[in-house]
Amino acid sequence: MLAESLALSAALFTIGVVGVLTRRNAIIVFMCVELMLNAVNLSFVALSKVYGATGQVFVIFVMTVAAAEAAVGLAIIISIFRHKKSVNLQDINLLRG
Repeated sequence: MLAESLALSAALFTIGVVGVLTRRNAIIVFMCVELMLNAVNLSFVALSKVYGATGQVFVIFVMTVAAAEAAVGLAIIISIFRHKKSVNLQDINLLRG
């Protein structure tokens, strides 16, 4: 059971990394980062069966960081969309006024 959970976690994390590196839409990149955080949570829970409840405590912290990242990240994406009318990462250059 542990090997299957860790394999699924690795697969989800890999899908997230490929999505971050290949996509141009900020919302899809944002979703891929969330997928990577959930993959890490899955591995923490799987390993907590072996090493104790410490992994589940880390899951709570990761979920808290993910919630804060979602709130701030979506606010930034909405602000950029209102200003630039696009969420394409190649169209966004904040240093160039």
